[in-house]
Amino acid sequence: MQFLSAFAVYFIIWWITLFMILPIGLRTQADENEIVPGSAESAPARFRGGRVVLLTTLVSGIIYGGWLVAETWFGISFDSLPTILPSFE
Repeated sequence: MQFLSAFAVYFIIWWITLFMILPIGLRTQADENEIVPGSAESAPARFRGGRVVLLTTLVSGIIYGGWLVAETWFGISFDSLPTILPSFE
């Protein structure tokens, strides 16, 4: 696999994983009973961006590694998936 293709697949996995990791461990201002005037109650009380980025990178690295092993050693790729649309040949 070329570097740019591998990076594109990793970035897509990372981006999807980011939105799965964001709500983990989130404490809202309503949970802490410290609502800042002018903000929503559902706003984070303390946003830990570094923790989110690190955890996202670790989880997406594991997912990408599993996909890379499946493709390299077992020959499973996107071409192995069944097609939904019929071919008009």
